[in-house]
Parts: sequence; C-alpha cells; structure tokens
Amino acid sequence: MDQLAVSLEERRSSLVAAGGALAGMADVLHQASGDELAELLTIVDDVAAQSAAARVAITAEALNRGEVAAAGTNAHTWVRDHAPSLRQGGAGQVATVAMAVTGGGAGWQPDRPAPEPDSPLGLVAAGVADGSVSPALATAVLREVERLAPHLRDEALPTVVRALIDLGVQWGPTVMRRLRPRLLAEYGLPGELDDLQERLAGSARLSMPLVESGDLTEYQLLMTPEQATALEAAIGPLSAPAPDDETGQRDLRPAGQRRVEALTEVCRRSSALDAEGKGADGAAAASSAVHVTIALNDLVSVTGCGEVLSSSATATVLSPQVLRRISCEADLIPHVLGTAGEELDLGRVVRLFTRAQRRLLRRRDRGCTFPGCTAPAAWTKAHHIVHWADGGASDVDNAGLLCQRHHTYVHTRRLIATVSPRPDHLGRYVAWDLEPGSYDRHLEKLRAERAVHDPPPLTPERLRLLLDGLWVDDPAEQAWAESELGWMTSDDPWPDDEEPTGSPPATGARLLDRSA
Repeated sequence: MDQLAVSLEERRSSLVAAGGALAGMADVLHQASGDELAELLTIVDDVAAQSAAARVAITAEALNRGEVAAAGTNAHTWVRDHAPSLRQGGAGQVATVAMAVTGGGAGWQPDRPAPEPDSPLGLVAAGVADGSVSPALATAVLREVERLAPHLRDEALPTVVRALIDLGVQWGPTVMRRLRPRLLAEYGLPGELDDLQERLAGSARLSMPLVESGDLTEYQLLMTPEQATALEAAIGPLSAPAPDDETGQRDLRPAGQRRVEALTEVCRRSSALDAEGKGADGAAAASSAVHVTIALNDLVSVTGCGEVLSSSATATVLSPQVLRRISCEADLIPHVLGTAGEELDLGRVVRLFTRAQRRLLRRRDRGCTFPGCTAPAAWTKAHHIVHWADGGASDVDNAGLLCQRHHTYVHTRRLIATVSPRPDHLGRYVAWDLEPGSYDRHLEKLRAERAVHDPPPLTPERLRLLLDGLWVDDPAEQAWAESELGWMTSDDPWPDDEEPTGSPPATGARLLDRSA
C-alpha cells in the first residue's frame, strides 16, 4: 500500500489499534516461541522508532503552524503537556530537534525552506524522519557538529556528520564523542588537533583528596590525552590479572582494584628513586616520606591506629598492620608516642634496608619470592621476614623480595618464610609457609626461645649479686670499688651537681672500664 495514500483518519485508527495490541502484550507472551519473541521485539522496536520520528514531526508541524505560540508556551512545555510519557525524560530532545528542523530556535518563519539535504541539519533531519536516528542521538550530533564545525574544512563537514551519525546509530552518543580527535586529525584545519590538546592542558586537574577517616579517599582526575597515555603505559602491565600457575590461585581482584594498586605501585617506585637520590637521611625532608603518629604499644601489639601528619592526607587513619607493611617498603618517619602521649621518637627516618642490601637481594632472589609469581626484581620491595616492629633485623638473612600484591597478601595472611644460605632444588633462597597464621606461630616460638636464652633484667638486686661476686685480690681496692659502685644499687643516687671523687686504683679502673 502506498503510504502517502493512507489518510490521516486511517492512520489514527491504526495507531489506536497498535496501542491496544501493545497494552495486552505481556499477557500472551507465554504463547510465543524463542524465535517469535525475538521477532516481536524487533517489530515493537521499529514501532517505537517510528513513534519517536512521529513525535518530532508532529511537534515541528505545531511549530510551523504557530500552535505552540498560540498556546502561550514553548516547545518543551508543549511536548510535555501532550506526551505525558516524555515527562520522565526526552521531551527536551524532541523539542530541540523539532525547533532545529523548523528553524524555531533562531527567528523561524512558517514558510522557511527545508534544510539542504547535504547540510548537517538536513542529514540529521533525514535520519530522524525515517526513524533511524533517535531524538537523543540527533541532539548529540547537532551539539557535536556545532563544536567541531569551526575547526573543520568546509568540504569535509558532510562526511564528518555522516560519520558521527553512523557511529552513534551503532554505539550511542557517548562513543560518538570519542571520535573527535581523529576527525580533527583527518578533516580539521591545519594545526587544529595540536591547538585542541594544548587547550586541554588547562582543563586537566587532579583534585585534592577528600579524606574520610577509616574510609576510602576520593580523588577526581581529568587528564589530557598525552597524560592519559603516559598513565596507561605505566599502570597497564601492572594492572593485568595475575593468576598463580604454581599454586592454582586465581586473581580475584576486580579491575578497579588492580588499577588503583598499579597506580600506587608506580608512585612507590618513583618515591623510592627520589629517596635513593637524596641519600639515607634526605628522605626526611622529601615529599615522599610518610609521617605517622602511633603509640609504641599499638605498633608492637598490632592494636589501635596511626594517623598521617604533614601532608594533604593529614588525619588519614592507618591500621598498625598497614604501618607494619609500609615499614618494609617506604621512608617511615615515626612520631612514636609513649603511654602518656609524649613523643619518644620524632622525625627519625627508618631506612630499613640499605641500597647495597637491596642490590644483593635483587641478585639473590631475582624477583618476587612468592611461589608462582613472575614479577621481576624491579617490581618488588624488600620485606622483613620477621617484621621490623617485632624486632626483625634489617639483614638480608631476614629479607625476601615481594611484589606489591604478594606483599599485601603475606601481611594479610600473616605468613612466614625461611631464608637459606643456599638455594633449594628450584633455585629459591626464600621458602614460604603458605598456611595462614604461620607468622604468628613462628613469632610465638621465637619469643619463647628468647625468654629462655635472654639474661634476666638488670635489677638493683641482681646488680648487688654481681658486685658481691666480683673478686679483687687487694682489700683496699675491693673497698674502693664497693664505695664507688654503691650508687648503682642505691635507692638515692647522688644529685646531678655531685660527681664521684677520687682516682681508682689500677684494678678498680679495670673494674669500671668494661671494654678493657
């Protein structure tokens, strides 16, 4: 049937019937097969697309006739009044496209000629009329063309509009906007892409952190293409999933977590290079150093929390476990507090492993020592097998290289390792006990051994016993030693302004000088 021969009344009747058919659709869908469901969806989608085109056509006709003006309102309100479903969204897009097609947005005339077929407006209007371009996409294309047109060669404008429409039809308006740099590169005026990216630099920004104690810290980041390229090149290799082929453990971290951990690792590496260039003590003044306050008992017993000082992250709360992990890999400047809140240690940079030690570890371990991990040595940090906070020595015999992911894993699962002077049959110097809590069991064993072998504390009573056991062959020298050493066992040592007098005999000198 010739669509032009269908009268308005016949169309109205068909539309009413279609509305009734659609209204009862859900009640009969159980009768359809799988193929019929797909067919029905395609039919309904085509009806919806034609309905969107008809909305724009009706609104444009109302504008041309002056019906909208006669109603004393604007196109947007007129559409909302007569298409109630668009009050949920979309009324503005229908009105915008209708006004653009009729010229209603800028001094329109009822007898205004239709736009040229190859003009941006003509191409968009044709797509809307046949239902292939939705009002939402049409609005986005017109907005993008308005932005791009001054920067394009005149003869290339129709080609660019067609490209935007085709891409938008397939993937939507958001993806369409990503085409902008390539369009400028291929169809823009000389130097336009360079100018655009230079202008972007002024809009790029990294916000100050929005810190919530005990919660996540939020940043807002906008980057130029150059900056984004550098960032992705840096974090891309580090953010890929890393399953462990040896243990069969899957990498269950979400993509967002992997990316933020990769960014953190890049920052840590940069900080480490900066600190090494400044020397062992230079990091205290460097922006990469971490200043933290924490009570000594909390650090040792893994309780309480620490608080960051002297940076834009001030007041961020870090758990003792996190501080223990940081102490393996960063310049930690502890402001350690005593039981009364007094500062016991202020501003001392803890350089846990020297550069020479780290180089030795890189030669020994070659990379991350966790079973199955292939991270190279450049991606690792030196980890204290027995933690520094638990008295672990900063010695290569108490160290193993770990990548950031497995460093966190080892601290979280509380794992211990054994360091051997010679490699095993797999060439490993560091062998990990992967049973959760193995570190705590090892630490308990160490503490028990220390309690057996360490000498008892040097109390005044024990000091008297030691002095009583001293043997000096000359009674005069013995009397002198007891008189001069008596202050050490006295409950009332001499005042600050008094000093012991007299010169010790030769034997007494040897008694006092423990290095002799």
